[in-house]
Amino acid sequence: MAGQVRFERDGSIAVLVIDNPPVNAGSHDIRKGLLAAIAQVESDSDLTGAVLIGAGRSFISGSDIREFDLPLGPPQMPQVIAAIEQASKPFVAALHGAALGGGYELALGCDARIAAPGTVVGLPETALGIIPGAGGTQKLPRLVGKAKAIQLIANATRIGAEEALALGMVDAVAPRDLRRVAVERAQDMAGIKRRVIDMDVPQADDVEAAAARASRRARPHVLAAIHHIRAAGDVPAAQGLAAERATFQMLRTAPEAKALRHIFFAERDAARGMPDRVAKPLPVSLFGVIGSGTMGAGIAAAILQAGKPVILVDTNAAALQQGVERIEAALASGVKRGRMRPAQAQAARDALRIATDLAALAPCDLVIEAVFEDQQVKEALFRALDCIVEPDAILATNTSYLDIDRMAAEISRPERVIGLHFFSPAHIMKLLEIVRGASSSDDAMATGLAVARMLGKQPVEAANAFGFIGNRIYAAYRMACEFMIEDGALPQDVDAALEAFGFAMGPFAVADLSGLDIAWRMRKQMAAARDPADRYVHIPDRLCEAGRLGRKTGAGYYLYDAEGRKTPDPAVEALILAASAEKGILRKSLSSEEIQLRALAAIVNEAALVVQDGVALRAGDVDVVLVNGYGFPRWLGGPVHWARQQNPEHLAQACAQFAEHAGSRRRTGDLRALSVEIGEKK
Repeated sequence: MAGQVRFERDGSIAVLVIDNPPVNAGSHDIRKGLLAAIAQVESDSDLTGAVLIGAGRSFISGSDIREFDLPLGPPQMPQVIAAIEQASKPFVAALHGAALGGGYELALGCDARIAAPGTVVGLPETALGIIPGAGGTQKLPRLVGKAKAIQLIANATRIGAEEALALGMVDAVAPRDLRRVAVERAQDMAGIKRRVIDMDVPQADDVEAAAARASRRARPHVLAAIHHIRAAGDVPAAQGLAAERATFQMLRTAPEAKALRHIFFAERDAARGMPDRVAKPLPVSLFGVIGSGTMGAGIAAAILQAGKPVILVDTNAAALQQGVERIEAALASGVKRGRMRPAQAQAARDALRIATDLAALAPCDLVIEAVFEDQQVKEALFRALDCIVEPDAILATNTSYLDIDRMAAEISRPERVIGLHFFSPAHIMKLLEIVRGASSSDDAMATGLAVARMLGKQPVEAANAFGFIGNRIYAAYRMACEFMIEDGALPQDVDAALEAFGFAMGPFAVADLSGLDIAWRMRKQMAAARDPADRYVHIPDRLCEAGRLGRKTGAGYYLYDAEGRKTPDPAVEALILAASAEKGILRKSLSSEEIQLRALAAIVNEAALVVQDGVALRAGDVDVVLVNGYGFPRWLGGPVHWARQQNPEHLAQACAQFAEHAGSRRRTGDLRALSVEIGEKK
């Protein structure tokens, strides 16, 4: 059913109820209904004012972004807001749930804003490649000043009701019935108009510094937002509003905005997991984590930060103490960065229990193992846990590559085993792969997805296969990059080309950061299964054999100084040249464009195979994984979205060439598997 605006009366006050479930998006029907209701308020002499309030769980969570690929039909939001501002009677916005984007701009068009506790407000349009387009860049500076407006809009920040009150973004927080408080405010304001657009912009000296900070490495739409914010109050209001709207209209159909809308919908779909799954998540009140190394401590910290108790177990008492210190450092950092209040951090410390005996995990509802990445070690651990935890407890492995089904086979109820593949640092990184084993039950998977959301993670469901989604694709990408340094490029050439493309870091800088020994250990474990006919690059192995394990040893693909700054190393170049000569490879220089195409072709080829093999539920899930876990540029929408914009024949040829270079067992993906769009069509 199309959204509607219900017109209700409360004495002399009209109450306009916005009802467009599930999140009250500001769709065309809502805008049309609001405009008609505003006219009705204005024409009724018995009414002295009006309240705008949302039905259900939100005010207006934002515009209906599904409309953004189409011509926007009238009335558009600026027309609705203008009608409120031009009305002779006061309008009060009663905010609850989310009042974001166009929803908060609608509130800015009202004469007062009352928020319920827990309300979230903001103008996060830059996260979608656009700018506020219904007055946000011109009105927010009038309430909070230009510097704060730049910070909030450029960073797509959402803030809670209490902070919004302190900043002046809302006029009051209602401690009781929101509708009643808003109606009373409208009654008190009878005959009074208080338009934000008529206010002066506060003068301050920190605008230039705020603009400079927000402009660093900013995308064009962020720079556009900063430009319009800085113009607020310096140009006539009508001119500022018109210029903002023109920029919004130009940006909303630009490729970058389309890519960001794609990843928005892809993330939303990924969070749902398997389509049509009806199983409900099981309750999880107590977590267990096994292993107190970097990953185990990070997982425990993530759970504690979410307000849940954890039992952390490590049979090595010294290692356990180091894990506690890592957790303490993570909590302290959260407080310092403003992600936690000191009281929350103390509550998290109090919720941590430690033990050196697995028996301590008996009362846990969900146990996550993060021990040494060895199949036999993990299988033995699962056998032990089967005799300790309750029959309905869920057992999860944080493995990156190993076979979950073999672990599940070691316990009496394999259906309660899933993978929870966190990314390091686990208390910060957003991505969490929820891995489905052959026997994993629907309620176990539903629980994994619910836990991810509870932790504030972006979940993506994957089937049990080597490397799951992310590491399988990244392994192909890394392989292609290793081929290139054997063929003629140097690590710094490849890194520079891929960082120019938009990756946060090049693959060789990433390898040095994570430690070359991690992948080396995995390669040694799989050496017996390697086909001699496959192309294998020995360069990373030789770096490890020489003790060059990356940043932690001061040398890997690069040399590192005491501050961690990297420089190319002639010794690495000599090692690479010798490896090429040993294979009889005639090296040739590779252009930045060729490096980018070869690397992207490897990613896209493996992505197609991941979808074909059913490892990913949807093509868009690949984009969610690569954007949130592997540094693929978000503004390009992910490798699948990027691939859809390329010449299909040219890209297919590059994919086939990668498969040919890799060896006879490397399959060429069918790019048609990536052609089905999701989200936007729904």
